[in-house]
Amino acid sequence: MKLLTLAIWVPVLAGLLVLASGGDRNAPLQRAIALVGSILGFLVTIPLYTGFKLGDAGMQFEERVSWIPQFSVFYHLGVDGISVLFLLLNAFITVLVVIAGWSVIQSGVAQYMASFLIMSGLLNGVFSALDGLLFYVFFEATLIPMFVIIGIWGGPNRVYAALKFFLYTLFGSLLMLVALLYLYNKSGGSFAILDWWKLPLPLGMQMLLFFGLLFAFAVKVPMWPVHTWLPDAHTEAPTGGSVVLAAIMLKLGAYGLVRFTLPILPDASRQLAWLMIALSLIAVVYIGLVALVQTDMKRLIAYSSISHMGFVTLGLFIFNAYGVEGALLQMISHGFISAAMFLCVGVMYDRMHSRNIADYGGVVNTMPRFAALMMLFAMANCGLPATSGFVGEFMVIMGAMKANFWIAFAAATMLVFGAAYTLWMYKRVIFGAVANDHVAALKDLDGRETLVLGLLAFAVLAMGIYPLPFSELMHASVNELLRHVALPKF
Repeated sequence: MKLLTLAIWVPVLAGLLVLASGGDRNAPLQRAIALVGSILGFLVTIPLYTGFKLGDAGMQFEERVSWIPQFSVFYHLGVDGISVLFLLLNAFITVLVVIAGWSVIQSGVAQYMASFLIMSGLLNGVFSALDGLLFYVFFEATLIPMFVIIGIWGGPNRVYAALKFFLYTLFGSLLMLVALLYLYNKSGGSFAILDWWKLPLPLGMQMLLFFGLLFAFAVKVPMWPVHTWLPDAHTEAPTGGSVVLAAIMLKLGAYGLVRFTLPILPDASRQLAWLMIALSLIAVVYIGLVALVQTDMKRLIAYSSISHMGFVTLGLFIFNAYGVEGALLQMISHGFISAAMFLCVGVMYDRMHSRNIADYGGVVNTMPRFAALMMLFAMANCGLPATSGFVGEFMVIMGAMKANFWIAFAAATMLVFGAAYTLWMYKRVIFGAVANDHVAALKDLDGRETLVLGLLAFAVLAMGIYPLPFSELMHASVNELLRHVALPKF
């Protein structure tokens, strides 16, 4: 079975089928096709997990077919312990997004559902591509459906936010293309990523390539100071767009650092680790302070995503197994938690058409089930033990402690900011007396909303209480990555 090909093309074909199903008069059929397509897309990723060989650091489920023979470009796919979980996360989140938009989107249903399905397939392509040019094609192609989602179904400033998102990420990607073409020439005409891992490169050239790749990946993460597109994109995007943007698309940058920067440019990565650690710590502190003064719930959660991704980049550049595995687990956990937080805001926005914190207060009195679930996600966002948010952050701090006590001390104390802005928002929105007639008229979660948030709550608790099924896949691949990083190349 060509499982990776199925993981990529099943959702894409389902999306094209939805597009071909006619106008809004066929909306029920379009929703049904989208749901079946997303569930099938998730089911074909499950054998990737169940059939994964633990302890094997090599690529598994490989597929290799010649694509552009005159340039030695191959349709080359494969996953290791680092990438396999991202395919499952992406497929799982796609199912939830389709269910979440079931009755909320009334016009352009086919285009909306198709955009998410096609984007799901393209994202799986990014996480499984082992050919540099194939990676670049998938990496760039993910921009198009997200640009459409923000630009058509977004808020009042959607066109500005969509253009800003597109231009920021495109600029960074063009520098990455130059770096990839240099590696192609240097390797004697090979786009194979695994061949690039073995290339001997002088330190000066590694430095130049490092910054070329860093621009592309830092914008995607997004790292401070190239983060400014994210709050605008999140604020204007529809709920489903925010969920996929936070849960999956932000992971592309950190995944690129793991797949390209660290193994191909190990000397430059070690030389510039101080810069990456400094930028990561600045992101956690500065962005935490900015989040504290936000009045829009979506904007606050968007800033919180930047802060959490700061922990990811910190863990990656500590260069020990605790730090790297902690960063990868933090990425998976953040996928669950950020998706849940944005869906919670979407639930309230569907009822009151406001994201302004000041318009709420006393929601627990009218929506107790919702308040309980949002409390769990808010606590997970703070890194409460027994939730998934704790696992990654704890491991990153453990890794930092092994590397340098003061980095660990700074990272640990900065967690206070995360608790401050999350709980401050929760307190103002949920607790207290009923603020106004609009809040008094709110209805609690319906079955569809309970299902979506319930599945995410299960994922957050399961990963927090028993993270072994997530972490055991990574050990061999992370150790192999660290072996590459430790080898001098010049």
